[in-house]
Amino acid sequence: MISRWVGGRSRNLVFLLGLLAVLLIAPWLVNDYLLTVLIVILYSAYTGQAWNIMMGFAGQLSLGHAIYAGIGGYVAAVLFTRYGVGPWIGLLVAIPICAACGAVIGFLAFRFGVSGVYFAILTIAFAEFARIGFDHFGFVNASAGLFLPVKQYTENDLWRLRGTPTMFYYVILAAAFLAFLLSRFLLHSRMGYFWLAIREDEPAARAAGIDTFRYKMYAVMISAAVTSFAGVFYAFFYNNLFPEQVFAISRSIEMILPPIIGGIGTLFGPILGAFVLTGLAESVTSALAAFGIDLPGAKQIFYGICLLLVVIALPQGIWPWLAQRLGVADEPEGDP
Repeated sequence: MISRWVGGRSRNLVFLLGLLAVLLIAPWLVNDYLLTVLIVILYSAYTGQAWNIMMGFAGQLSLGHAIYAGIGGYVAAVLFTRYGVGPWIGLLVAIPICAACGAVIGFLAFRFGVSGVYFAILTIAFAEFARIGFDHFGFVNASAGLFLPVKQYTENDLWRLRGTPTMFYYVILAAAFLAFLLSRFLLHSRMGYFWLAIREDEPAARAAGIDTFRYKMYAVMISAAVTSFAGVFYAFFYNNLFPEQVFAISRSIEMILPPIIGGIGTLFGPILGAFVLTGLAESVTSALAAFGIDLPGAKQIFYGICLLLVVIALPQGIWPWLAQRLGVADEPEGDP
């Protein structure tokens, strides 16, 4: 039994290193369009991992997670456009602000016993409140949108996040990899086991002496802080921010679909889910365009079909099913 567990972990490491090696050389193997698709996939994997900390590990369902990415993006973009502060310094400002926002939402929910579907509705309400507020906030150009200066760069400027798609690709690849390592560390930490206990049976966890309020607050704040980088990256990659886009409920849904499809509570699930959803959705869109078919909302329809099929056929997600057949360890939930 022990040898099989060790062997599974070894194959897990080989699988991870192999995937990382392929992703490292990908920019030299694909064209500009496919490189952009890979950037979107890795961005989805990153946001999925950030959301997975809160829901997959601690069992707190957030349907308004776009609020943290939106606030993070606006903080860094305003500091850059108005005061010339670089995005990495802006990120250091955005992280505590987003963590504080998460703390406010978590405190209002957990202190007054708001949980389950009501907590999910509360997160939607805060995201909508942020959307409406920024839509009328003149300091950030309100509904007209906040635009970052765009120039033709011959050299990559990593410090200011100005450069070619290849540079952005490696930035988001590094972020996704670090998010994976952070998720693994958290999952197998003392706090991670407390989260799993809360997720599985909160009253029992409370009876066992776990301070459920404190550890749920940790989950919300850490997830919010990690998500803030997604907003910073989004702002500097697309060079614009509109409240109707960054705070929209559809943006939050796009964050949660990869871990749901791939496997909530697993480490590889959000990554696999991002590749399946974004990769296949782009393939469907390209195929429709090749045949001259203009189908509004084609991606959303595809997302719905994927979600329906996974819920019916693989309710635990694709990754647990795939890991079993590949003989790869699934980072057992709660297994030291």
